[in-house]
Amino acid sequence: MLPDDVAQTLRDWLKSEGLEVRERQDDRTTGHLLVRYPSTKHGHVFNLACPTGRDLVVIGSLTQVDVGQQEQMSTLAKEDPVAWNEWLHETRLQLTRAEVDWVLHVGHSNDGNGPLQAFHISEPTWRDGLSKHRLMSSLRRLWLAKLAIIHEIKFAYGPGEGKPGPVDDWERRGKKSRPPSSSDTVLIPDEDVGFGEDFDPSHWA
Repeated sequence: MLPDDVAQTLRDWLKSEGLEVRERQDDRTTGHLLVRYPSTKHGHVFNLACPTGRDLVVIGSLTQVDVGQQEQMSTLAKEDPVAWNEWLHETRLQLTRAEVDWVLHVGHSNDGNGPLQAFHISEPTWRDGLSKHRLMSSLRRLWLAKLAIIHEIKFAYGPGEGKPGPVDDWERRGKKSRPPSSSDTVLIPDEDVGFGEDFDPSHWA
């Protein structure tokens, strides 16, 4: 598969599964797509990027933790720092066992026990192993890994308030909101409507 064909091939595969796909301009890639998976009203937004000079495709997705859940995490961290650090440790192990790449954005509080503010999961696929089966399997595995952490957060720290909390790592870089290369899923309080905000393509980064 030639580099110029990858983005179009990915787009065709995704659309054949009824998924909503949009292209994102990105000078760092030879192709960057945004897709909602699964194909429901409250699906998660995933980035599919073909980095320039690399023979691979990276699939990733970001989740920003609700402000109310962050407050509950901060309370636990102050009252029982051992329990909080154990929860963070188990979260890291859970993501590692899911066999995905991950980054946790933990708040920079003065005592070093800030809340989990956002998390990003991703998986690379080298082009010689790229297939529709591998693409859809990767999307499903990443989605399930996200749901597992979201379930853990809601179970341990409640439904939240339905709005995203701050992310210190972004503010330190002078960003008031999500990074331009990412998209987010906010944990919302109503379990019956899914795990993300109402999907609006105009909000895609």
